[in-house]
Amino acid sequence: MNETPTRVYAEIDLDAVRANVRALRARAPRAELMAVVKADGYGHGAVRCARAAQDAGATWLGTATPEEALALRAAGITGPVLCWLWTPGGPWQAAVEADLDVSVSAIWALDEVRKAALAAGRTARVQLKADTGLGRGGCQPADWVELVGAAVAAQAEGTVKITGLWSHLACADEPGHPSIPLQLAAFRDMLAYAEKEGVEPEVRHIANSPATLSLPESHFDLVRCGLAVYGVSPAPELGTARELGLRPAMTLKASVALVKTVPAGHGVSYGHHYVTEAETNLALIPAGYADGIPRHASGTGPVSVGGKIRRVAGRVAMDQFVVDLGGDPVRAGDEAVLFGPGEHGEPTAEDWAQAAHTIAYEIVTRIGVRVPRVYLGG
Repeated sequence: MNETPTRVYAEIDLDAVRANVRALRARAPRAELMAVVKADGYGHGAVRCARAAQDAGATWLGTATPEEALALRAAGITGPVLCWLWTPGGPWQAAVEADLDVSVSAIWALDEVRKAALAAGRTARVQLKADTGLGRGGCQPADWVELVGAAVAAQAEGTVKITGLWSHLACADEPGHPSIPLQLAAFRDMLAYAEKEGVEPEVRHIANSPATLSLPESHFDLVRCGLAVYGVSPAPELGTARELGLRPAMTLKASVALVKTVPAGHGVSYGHHYVTEAETNLALIPAGYADGIPRHASGTGPVSVGGKIRRVAGRVAMDQFVVDLGGDPVRAGDEAVLFGPGEHGEPTAEDWAQAAHTIAYEIVTRIGVRVPRVYLGG
């Protein structure tokens, strides 16, 4: 029998994940959908969320690191999986043997995957990544001819199969940004060159979550959805989760550890950045920055306790923080909801992002490994 944790825990609604994947597929009806489950499914649990996404029709999975992709295979997850963050000496042979798609942005990477394919005795699945303007991974247009030529030669010798051509948008979360049409044009040019040289990819893709929601011209054969799969808006400019037809899958809860009455003028937490104005009740919430609660939300982070929204009183510490209850009758063991879907008046991950001057991606992804995940909906 599984007991619900008492200190702090994250409820993960897998039915919400499924519903979000279906909603995103409806936004890109002519494209396949990749559910990105990097960073342990953005903090939600990669394996459980990958299976839920596949249940709802995601035909591809995506990870950043090869180790993340190999962990999916070790858990028995089948189907196409792309991993893209490689360094020299990475586990290329294990990836080839696991039938993973590997991203290649430079000649050194193509050389390593060719050697791995020869050692494994099988053809490697390779996707060539173009840098169309983001300036991170990907092959620059000036080097694209060389990379495509080398990849086509490797395909002719049987060591690789070019399964995809792809890129990544820099500002899809800023509607109307001038870089968007420039990147799409560069991508089309690089696609056209590769296809002229004989590349026949299974998928061409550049759209991330915000582009899936707002840029149908970017959908091509496949859209890659990350944060939106978990029901969080990828950009405030595009709308809230509810406005986008998404439902947040994570609810972060804790049990009040202690309630005590303190006099007026009492300092609270390190540095005494909060001092009580009158006699009041303080509640100790047993979660801190070691659990992923952002210290930058000290004094501002919202928490629902006793049916009311409170703010973090003073600094967030490593393992705990405090809220001021006033005279409200809260007791040790009562539930505190740090964030959730917002359907019952509780704060959302976006609210915490605003409080910490960051993005909602960071709020859910940073929830740490010592916070148990409790799965709902299978």
